[in-house]
Amino acid sequence: MNLIDRVKNILLSPKTEWQVIKSETTSVSGMLTSYVLPLSIIPGAIALLSSAFWGSINYGLIMAIIAVVGAIIGFYVGTYVADALAPSFSSEKNLNRSAQLVGYSYTASAVASILGIIPILGWLAALAGFAYMIYLLYLGTSPIKNTPEDKRIGYTIVIILVQVVLYFILSAIFTSLFLRSYMVY
Repeated sequence: MNLIDRVKNILLSPKTEWQVIKSETTSVSGMLTSYVLPLSIIPGAIALLSSAFWGSINYGLIMAIIAVVGAIIGFYVGTYVADALAPSFSSEKNLNRSAQLVGYSYTASAVASILGIIPILGWLAALAGFAYMIYLLYLGTSPIKNTPEDKRIGYTIVIILVQVVLYFILSAIFTSLFLRSYMVY
């Protein structure tokens, strides 16, 4: 399935699309290169464009790099966390399936970032994208990780909490590293 069809299907008919994904196989690196990396270019490009409109191109370039690198690191860590936690929630321990769960759930946040070009609307879209990402993750736990119904909410919450903590840690590190060098110039 091509990227655009997958994005459209996971956003518009996620229950059906998770069943389709269940029948597919991929590797962690395959998921990264064929899906997560292309999608991570959206928030990166929006960061660059919005900075060009509202600020500095150099700042936008730094923010674009942070967006792409953060998505890649977040994908890998999220994949390994989802897989490591799987047995605690009576879910299937399968790294490639964890990559599918985390990678395809990221779709909502990446697409919502398009509205980041408009400052106030961008924040609202980011919140909506985050909420829908949680919903996609929840829907995917059963078909992809064989999570029992009574453990799906807990598994989803723990994965999201780890991702949020990771996001803030990465943001602090990247902001410190990249923006400090930006401020020097």
